[in-house]
Amino acid sequence: MRRGLMIAVLATALAAAGAPALAQMSPSIAAALADPNRPAKDQTLDASRRPAEIMAFIGLKPGQTIVDVWPGAYWDRLFADVVGPSGQVIAWLPNEAAKAEKLDMPKDGSHPYPEHPNVVAYGGPINSFTVPSSVDVVWIRQNYHDLYDPFMGPADVAGFDKAVFKALKPGGVFVVIDHSAPAGSGLADTNTTHRIDPAVVKKDMAAAGFQFVGESPVLHNPDDKLDKLVFDPSIRGRTDQFIYVFRKP
Repeated sequence: MRRGLMIAVLATALAAAGAPALAQMSPSIAAALADPNRPAKDQTLDASRRPAEIMAFIGLKPGQTIVDVWPGAYWDRLFADVVGPSGQVIAWLPNEAAKAEKLDMPKDGSHPYPEHPNVVAYGGPINSFTVPSSVDVVWIRQNYHDLYDPFMGPADVAGFDKAVFKALKPGGVFVVIDHSAPAGSGLADTNTTHRIDPAVVKKDMAAAGFQFVGESPVLHNPDDKLDKLVFDPSIRGRTDQFIYVFRKP
């Protein structure tokens, strides 16, 4: 199937599914999702991860540089296609995460995906977060709550947020996606059910100097009672998640 036809088919499918961000979905996002070289395992995750709506919501576009903190191949391959050859994806792996997940730390400046040469790997201690130059977007998905947990040091979360603020260009955005904990629970669930009270994230970002831009409801699940471990088979992949965007003034 030709790429243009695949994009048209994708758009039709999204419309049939009632995708709220279809009107804003750029040609670069549509083309990335329709790429015939995408692994089949990635495509099967699209229905639950909602990449079209999320990337449209955060405004990702060609030429931008996005940092994926605690990176994953699924998103980094998509990001690479959307930002294109004039953009860059920085896959930034914390040392602490690599140790916990028994991963090898990448060599700074290496290219983990030969088919996506605009993805560049970096890493280091979470409390020493830095990138080579100012960026447009910093993204952390389902791992912000981990920053508060013992295996991460624990991290100096306030210091990390300020380092992200420093890394962003004026007008750049910090995207935080995480599993919702009950309102008012604070940090009580970060190391038990692996959830975080969304209000904590907003408070953290305000303290770092960010402005709250908005949130997307596409990963909201009202059937999630917010009391189960996110890896519980009854809820895994369907947890209620918040998607927040914060801007550096």
